[in-house]
Parts: sequence; C-alpha cells; structure tokens
Amino acid sequence: MPVLVEQDPSLVDSLVRAMPPGSQAVATTERAVAWLDQHPDEYVVALGPSVHLGAALATAEELRIKRPTVSVVLVREQFDTDVLTKSMHAGIRDVVVAGGDEKALTSAVERAHQLYQALRGPGGARQLGRVVTVFSPKGGVGKTTSSVNLALALTDRGARKVCLVDLDLAFGDVAITMQLFPTHSIEQAVGSEDSIDLAMLEGLLTRHQDSLTVLAAPAHPDVRERVTPLLISRILRALRDGFDYIVVDTSPSFDDATLTALDETDECVIVATLDVPTLKNVKVALETMDMLSIARGHRHLLLNRADDEVGISVEKVESILGMPVSAQVATAVDIAAATNAGTPIVSHKPGHPASLAYAHLAAAVTGEPVAAPSSAASEPPTEPARSRGLFRRGRS
Repeated sequence: MPVLVEQDPSLVDSLVRAMPPGSQAVATTERAVAWLDQHPDEYVVALGPSVHLGAALATAEELRIKRPTVSVVLVREQFDTDVLTKSMHAGIRDVVVAGGDEKALTSAVERAHQLYQALRGPGGARQLGRVVTVFSPKGGVGKTTSSVNLALALTDRGARKVCLVDLDLAFGDVAITMQLFPTHSIEQAVGSEDSIDLAMLEGLLTRHQDSLTVLAAPAHPDVRERVTPLLISRILRALRDGFDYIVVDTSPSFDDATLTALDETDECVIVATLDVPTLKNVKVALETMDMLSIARGHRHLLLNRADDEVGISVEKVESILGMPVSAQVATAVDIAAATNAGTPIVSHKPGHPASLAYAHLAAAVTGEPVAAPSSAASEPPTEPARSRGLFRRGRS
C-alpha cells in the first residue's frame, strides 16, 4: 500500500485521504525505507511538506537506483522552477501542492500505479489482500466475538475470501468460539520463517465456510515464545496473496505478536465498552498508536455492549477518545446464545441488529456501501428498545 512521509498530524489526515485506502503514514524517510524493505510490492512514496528538500531528493535518488518500480511524489507548500528541475534530476515523478486540490495527489498516485503495472508487466502488479487487525487494550470486551463476526461480515455472503488469524497466542479462543476443531495451528509454522508461502499455509488452515478459513492459535500457551515476530510478519504477507481480507484477533496488550500485526495492518478496529477503565486504556492505546504511526487515518471504533443505561453517551466517548464511533453493538442474549451454539450471530441471524452493526463495521473497513441482508426485513429485532442509534458511522 502507498506510504506517506509526514510529521505534521494535521497534514497527515488530509494527505492520506487523497491516497488509496490502506495507505500508511510514517514520520521519517528512514521509516519509509524500512517499510519498503518489508513491502516489496509497494509502488509509490509520497514525501510531505515537512520533509526537507535535500532529504527528499536524496531519498528519490536512492529509490531510483535501488527500487525503480517505486515512484516518488513530492508534496510542497509551494515550489518554483528550481525545485522542479532538481526533482526531475533526482527521479521524482510528480510534484504537487499541499492544501490545494486533493485530486492532484490522487492523480499522481494513480499515475504511479499505472507506471508500476507497466514496469512489472502483465499480471505483475497483484491485487493484494488487506490486513484488518482487531485490538483492545482491555480483556473481556468481546474482542474475539467481534473478530469472528466481522470476518463473517467481510465475506459478504461468499463474495470474498477471508482468513481469520488468531494471534492471541496464549489464550486464543477463535476456534472454540466457532466450534472448530483444528488439526493444525500456527504452531506447525514455527521455524519456517524462510520458507513460508501461501501453499504451505493452506495446509494449516481450518475451513469454517466456503469463503472463511481460520489459522488457529496454539493449543498450549508455552508455544507463544517460539512464534517470532518475523514468522508472524511473513505469514500475514503470504496470506495477502490468497485472501481478500485477513482479520487478525490479537491479545489485549502490546506484545510482540500484536505489535507485529499492527505494523502490517491496513485497517485497525479498536473495541471498547462503555466503562471508565476500558475507555482510559483505549485512550492510552490510541496515544501509543499515534506515537508509533500505526494505522493513522484507518482506525475504526467499535462500541460493544453499548447500552444507554450505563450513563456514558456515544458523544462523550467520541469526545474522550477523539475519534468517531464506526459501529455499536448493544447487549443481547442472542449474541451469547449464538456464540455458545457455535453459529456466530452474523451467520445465525443476519437480520439481527448486532449482525447489521457488524455489516456496517465491515462497510467502514472496506469503504463500500453496506448491503442489507435479504432476511433483514422479515426478522424483527429481539430488543427494539436497544436498537436505537445502532447505525452510527464515522471515519477515523
């Protein structure tokens, strides 16, 4: 996915909006080069106004020699003929003005992609899948249930291939939540960092439905020490080759596995409940993600067990966390009953308010309009008093 180099948060948001979904922002050219080392299919780097011209030209010179398929787009507050001449000599493909027409940067990135396709040849520029990481710094908020139902919603009733990866390596519950009994897990990939590919991983996956498969967590907690960050990174990249979306369920902490997944993520779903301790932890986690430039501009807040009776309003949550709510799921006995039966609510009752909330979350993640399931009209909500305000959407 495209990468932007910019230190100014106010500029990051506006520039990322002009770039394709999944674009990442980093603070320095050094971080951009490190990103390119981990993402060989990258095709464009945008250098924002805070990048000194000398550093921008040096970066472009380096990439022109080492990575000729990667285009550099220079974004300036203003520029003159001298800047254009130096940029051309350094190999910069486009120079656009910050704060002007957003379409200028969008068009520059599109031209970079067209050039990349031409240089790679027919079939060279693959459409890679996107990693969606589900995270909460607090346990017990329904993160795994949310991960499972989001993955099912992303399959769009079979239209997309989705892989659900359980990276809660000590106490992962994805398999048992879906009543799967995997014969293989991520444990069988330990030690294979140098040979991981999609074909190998397919032998470790457990199928739930035609379009959803699961890479289960190890059966025993002691295995987590042997699952290295490098292994996780290469697994996620390999899965991009075979799936439209890779949903990653994480542990409730910034451990090595979670940080690696967040480094690879294109979209991040943060799960919170309406209680003060959880909101405090989520706020700290968001500040940490800001410092690490993780999924900036591609975060989605899911409120779970979002009931009016607890005394904290959605508006208050948005004010505390500084981001809008993408979806709300109210407390419902049906959700727990469906989970206990091994048929998550999205599969069991597609027209249930919770299922529709997960569909809206999936739409926020994909950037596509939500399509109501055919059974929605005929299936009344089981708890109408709690369904009000369910369909709030927002961009993070």
